[in-house]
Amino acid sequence: MPLGRLGVWTFLDGMRAHDALNFARRVEAWDYSALWIPEAVGREPFALLGHLAAGTAQLTLCTGIANIYARDAVTMHQAHKTLSEMTDGRFILGMGVSHSHLVAGVRGHDYSPKPVTTMRNYLEAMEKALYLGPSAEQDGPILLAALRKNMLRLAAERAQGAHPYFVPPEHTARAREILGPDALLCPEQKVLLCTDPSKARAAARAAMKIYLGLPNYQNALKWLGFEDSDFAGEGSDRLVDAIVAWGDEDAIRERIQQHWDAGANHVCIQPVHPEGLPIPHEEVLELLAPAED
Repeated sequence: MPLGRLGVWTFLDGMRAHDALNFARRVEAWDYSALWIPEAVGREPFALLGHLAAGTAQLTLCTGIANIYARDAVTMHQAHKTLSEMTDGRFILGMGVSHSHLVAGVRGHDYSPKPVTTMRNYLEAMEKALYLGPSAEQDGPILLAALRKNMLRLAAERAQGAHPYFVPPEHTARAREILGPDALLCPEQKVLLCTDPSKARAAARAAMKIYLGLPNYQNALKWLGFEDSDFAGEGSDRLVDAIVAWGDEDAIRERIQQHWDAGANHVCIQPVHPEGLPIPHEEVLELLAPAED
């Protein structure tokens, strides 16, 4: 499955279904190669992607990520096979172990203290799962929400690559070294079209707030040299500037290029709204559109 170098990552839970489809069609018209959506406490992602698939023609549709605690391995395998066939292969299954507060707090499941072992066992169960429905000529790739070396190694060994989230280009370089040359590496990068430092950092901090205190992200960033002080309060300027690419078009394009230079096959940009609105900022998407290159 060909995957272009630039895609879009965004929440669509604030849109009605027909508005989400129209948004996906605009993303496709701008010539982005993929649209990534998360799974948290909003829409069920596979149902939404099936709706978007029926109304688009060439856009690759991706989960970023589907929570493995939300469904057993057989159901995940069925979803993977079903959407791969429905989309003629233009589907990427991004899977992850999510976070304790979403797994234990929201879903009421036991969150494993050994996420790599949990994911390995889950992948093995998917491989053994029975599926009697029609299949695509080639199933879409499976990517893991891998942040540190052991999960990154698993992503290369038992999946087709990694989809890191909330990471700077320094992480992309380290991830590529661990993954090796052949695995797909598709990091998410928040982008914010705003040149005023105070306003930009305020909007960036609002977008980062729900992630800042999560151990999975903190540990991944400490692996890169960030310290406890960077996570204090609303986050240091150093951390904010590393996670959110803000500024003018050139500054944002430079950050995307840094991921490519560091070894990313594909970068999915998350358009943070400069006014803090919970909707994708389409102005920056249109500005950065591959169709304009």
